[in-house]
Amino acid sequence: MAEHDLTARMAGHLDCHLVLPLLEFLQERHLYPEEEILEAKIRLLRGTNMVDYAMDIHKSRYGTDDVPEDMVKRRAEVVSRLTSLGEAIDNIHQNQQIGPDQIETLYQYAKFQFDCGNYSFAAQYLHQYRALCTNIERSLSALWGKLAAEILMQNWDVALEELNRLKEIIDSKNFSSPLNQLQNRIWLMHWSIFIFYNHENGRNGIIDLFFQERYLNAIQTNAPHLLRYLATAVVVNKRRRNMLKELIKVIQQEQHSYKDPITEFLECLFVNYDFDGAQQKLIECEEVILNDPFLGKRIEEGNSITVPLRDEFLENARLFIFETYCRIHRSIDIGMLSQKLNMRYDEGELWIMNLVRNSKLDAKIDSVSGTLIMTTNHVNIHEQFIESLKNLNMRTSMLAKNIVEPAQAMQQATR
Repeated sequence: MAEHDLTARMAGHLDCHLVLPLLEFLQERHLYPEEEILEAKIRLLRGTNMVDYAMDIHKSRYGTDDVPEDMVKRRAEVVSRLTSLGEAIDNIHQNQQIGPDQIETLYQYAKFQFDCGNYSFAAQYLHQYRALCTNIERSLSALWGKLAAEILMQNWDVALEELNRLKEIIDSKNFSSPLNQLQNRIWLMHWSIFIFYNHENGRNGIIDLFFQERYLNAIQTNAPHLLRYLATAVVVNKRRRNMLKELIKVIQQEQHSYKDPITEFLECLFVNYDFDGAQQKLIECEEVILNDPFLGKRIEEGNSITVPLRDEFLENARLFIFETYCRIHRSIDIGMLSQKLNMRYDEGELWIMNLVRNSKLDAKIDSVSGTLIMTTNHVNIHEQFIESLKNLNMRTSMLAKNIVEPAQAMQQATR
């Protein structure tokens, strides 16, 4: 479903090195013609020093061992520059004298290594550079580079630390202009998707970040397509169901500027109570997840390949449909409900039986008539109160975080 592919939108807010893994995914999924993907890679690599990789892509694209003369010339320039910078770094290590010129050489060497795709070297020297640098803009640039390098090496714990460090700086009161601050927040959210959909606590992380008022405003102003990733995180995170109401409100507000099957599924179910529409959107949601570079991560288990997030999403989405349907009906035909859950009758019956058995759902199954009978369920005022306290506690934590983080960043800046 290339029509729902967000790669073009995402790429405008990413470093070109971060776009390459997205193109690799699209190539594996055959969402676009092979030659289009290869051409896109060649164009992208022109902004890097990864000349050998560009040559390999060119050979694959045109089925030849010959490469353009400009690539050969460019490769010679890269090798020469890398050798020169390497010698300068060796001199720094030997002389053990650090001044402005040596610090600048560290930055140039780290950046050049990054552009060559040597992310480990780049991360190492960018870390050293930031420890010595006194220029705020250069230090910020180095931190962005360090974050990109850690993402590309898939060091998710370290990448999350760099992300939080960058966020503190961006959110500080003395950070450049409001417009520049907005742009950096948008970049930060786009880059964070790599981390949040790979880190073990990422689904909480994306909800915590994206629902902060300043970041939610940035999404609504310039990046409504990020609602896909926020919505998916809320659906699969059972502990954060309390954010569903606020999510639905934002989806409604942005429906004219952005929508996809995932946001439309939630709108069909929780706004329009359109169960047939939700059923159709759920089918489309599965395709969107499978073809999204961030959501469609595949894991090999023996001889089979699974997409864990797809399975989690479908399970939780079916639970949403079931719970919502049960709230407005007393007697439910299991066959019809199974159809709305996109399941065969026997699958649906077993799924519903297990759900009733393992939950506190006040219902019983009539196997003879094939119906699920709901008993009257009065809302527990204590449960309502506890849920309200949870929401209040989260909002209080967010407010405290918004106050404390800028203050901490200012303290670090003055040290």
